[in-house]
Amino acid sequence: MAMQPDRRELGYEQTLMHGRFTQELKHYAKSEAARIRAEKERQKEVEDEFRRYQENTICHRIKANLLYAQKFVFEKVGEDWIFLAILGVLMALLSYALDYTIAKFQRAHVQLYNMLDGQPILQYFGWVGFPIVLVVFSAGFVHLVSANAIGSGIPEMKTILRGVILKEYLTFRTLVSKVIGLATSLGSGLPIGKEGPFVHLASIVSTLLGKVIVSFRGVFQNESRNSEMLAAACAIGVSCNFAAPIGGVLFSIEVTSVYFAVRNYWRGFFGAVCGAFVFRLLAVFNQEEETITALFKTNFRIDFPFDVQELLAFAFIGIVCGFGGALFVYTHRKVVDFVRGQKRVKRFLEKNRFIYPTAIALMISTVTFPLGLGKFMAGELTAKEQINELFSNTTLGETPEDVYEQLKPWHRPNVYITLVVFIIMEFWMCALAVTLPVPTGVFMPVFTIGAAFGRLVGESMAAWFPRGIPNSGTLNTVIPGGYAVVGAAALSGAVTHTISTSVIVFELTGQITHILPVMIAVLIANAISQLLQPSFYDSIIKIKKLPYLPDISHAGSATYDIFVEQIMVKNVKFISWLSTYKDLKELLDDSEHSSYPLVDSPENMVLLGSMQRGELEYLMEKKIGRARRLIVITEKKMSERGADEEDRVMRAMGQNATIVSFHRQQSDATSEPEGITISPAGDGALVETEDPYDTASSNRSNSSTGKRYKLPFGEFEDMTIEEQQAWEVEELKDQLDLKDSHIDPAPFQLVERTSLHKVHSLFSLLGLSHAYVTTLGRLVGIVALKEIRQAVEHSTRYRSKSRSETQDENHR
Repeated sequence: MAMQPDRRELGYEQTLMHGRFTQELKHYAKSEAARIRAEKERQKEVEDEFRRYQENTICHRIKANLLYAQKFVFEKVGEDWIFLAILGVLMALLSYALDYTIAKFQRAHVQLYNMLDGQPILQYFGWVGFPIVLVVFSAGFVHLVSANAIGSGIPEMKTILRGVILKEYLTFRTLVSKVIGLATSLGSGLPIGKEGPFVHLASIVSTLLGKVIVSFRGVFQNESRNSEMLAAACAIGVSCNFAAPIGGVLFSIEVTSVYFAVRNYWRGFFGAVCGAFVFRLLAVFNQEEETITALFKTNFRIDFPFDVQELLAFAFIGIVCGFGGALFVYTHRKVVDFVRGQKRVKRFLEKNRFIYPTAIALMISTVTFPLGLGKFMAGELTAKEQINELFSNTTLGETPEDVYEQLKPWHRPNVYITLVVFIIMEFWMCALAVTLPVPTGVFMPVFTIGAAFGRLVGESMAAWFPRGIPNSGTLNTVIPGGYAVVGAAALSGAVTHTISTSVIVFELTGQITHILPVMIAVLIANAISQLLQPSFYDSIIKIKKLPYLPDISHAGSATYDIFVEQIMVKNVKFISWLSTYKDLKELLDDSEHSSYPLVDSPENMVLLGSMQRGELEYLMEKKIGRARRLIVITEKKMSERGADEEDRVMRAMGQNATIVSFHRQQSDATSEPEGITISPAGDGALVETEDPYDTASSNRSNSSTGKRYKLPFGEFEDMTIEEQQAWEVEELKDQLDLKDSHIDPAPFQLVERTSLHKVHSLFSLLGLSHAYVTTLGRLVGIVALKEIRQAVEHSTRYRSKSRSETQDENHR
């Protein structure tokens, strides 16, 4: 039953948020209200007089005109357009600033190596020490400021867009940590990218922009609108990396969304175009480009880009890249599992956080040392220089005297050996580098590896057919750069399970001459990779154990033969309308669920709704919390002191306006429950609970006397442990009072014969975390993400179980 203090005492009335004393405070309240009204009227007169004085100033007129212009623009143009334009411009500025900083770091690395020319030992220490310092700084800074900045960011954004709340993931601290950590980790020259972290950065800036700018706050008041803006921010993040608005939007949709609302297309494209335009415009302003052009511009032959017979070679690239992409994901996951599986190693690395980044940076830097193995893999070139030369229209297979000076790093000893060594070494180095506790992306490293493999195939074709492949009497030389473009799109698409990489390479190179070979290779690579391994981002979701739904396409028709009754949890934790507070306390102590179903009775099990855990903890707090206990003690003390003492207490409480407040917990299941406070307006002590409900069972004190509390009418002792236990036992016998509680009357429900395919679609579309299973209104089970995930991953086992049950029924 709800707490109902004796109304005869001070006219106490229980309200939703706090109790109040009406009879003794009535006259005081009237006089106080009249005083406040008079004070407000006097203040208004002063403000009106000051406002009339200000209206004649120039500043006031300018401010008024600006406010009018702002209101007019917002009404005519629309909040969404302005918000996305500002977001695109900000991300373009941030992307260009990061690229500029990273280029400075990488150039300083090479200059340090060149300054020590002639001293191999010092050159080695300079080449190795520079990236170690940057990587260790990045790891330490990220750990101290915000560990949420570690990794790519795309897996977490995919989880957030599903409706899962990840605390502290889109905060300003994470933004600072991500920017500084990304600049230093990429500046070290390790084989990592920035497209994934930049998707995370765009989402953070979008969230902060909506909170900081008052005019845009309305954009984020609605949860659905917030999700739409985050989806657009992901597209802007990708487009600002490659100056590829179309490919950026498509790529963000493929890697972050299971189902995408077409109405969000314009938001993504508009913001992506703004970001890409400003990003390339900054290069023109900085005199890096003469005009707005592609990031890795190519000059392939347009009239005859490839021969029909070369399509077999392009298909071969797709096949190899498909297996290579699956192998990369598998290798990365095995590295992480090995480090986590070794308990001693894991404990050692947790205690010494800088050992692992130092070891990985030392290993990779030693391999790329230009005077060592690095001279066989063009180790002195930056990632951008590598891609530019792999996409070049010059045949690297020619003799070193016939090629340009900047292409000679690929001729040590010859282009074929250099490319093979480069592919093998970059493959395992990238798989190791993306496990570092720093902001890391994977797209550009695998993009470069794919380009190198494609270039290797192209150079081989150019060597086998130096004059071109015969075709109807005409000969056209092979273009090895086109093969590099195909390989880059195929391997990056295989690792990320996306088709949009084909569009990205067209925008990166500024040519679509190889559109058919690229599409063929990407489709083949995706088909093979999806059969063997999940995408790199889904693999990280599994590693981090984030809530997710696996792809159901590979399960085929098996998902139509699996029903909810086979996968649901039948032993459901519930509360009933007839439950007592004791039952509720046992339920909260024995389980950690965020919500619970409400039924009419344990016998009928008719589903009436669901209640959040915070709501149930609030009920327990009202019933046996410290505030409730102190009220009981106060009533007991007053009854013992007699009528004269009671009058004195009522006067003291009326003067001090003691307030009893019950702080209802918010619906966020992850937040900690708030306590109940009793605080007098005077000098009385403030008392707060440290746990949800300060009960005798949670009180670990062995003292036989209770704590002392100071109230406006005197000091007294709290109940002893024995008294508190006895009081709680009596209070917990009462039946739950749910009349003032927040109850969801329509939780999502399924029937027993709902197929797994339909359940997967509903959870994906609606972003559900769980659903109740009912039969004729009776609760029979519950299905959550965990059950659906296990069912999809073991669909064959469930299908065989279903068939055996069907055969048994037929035999009967």
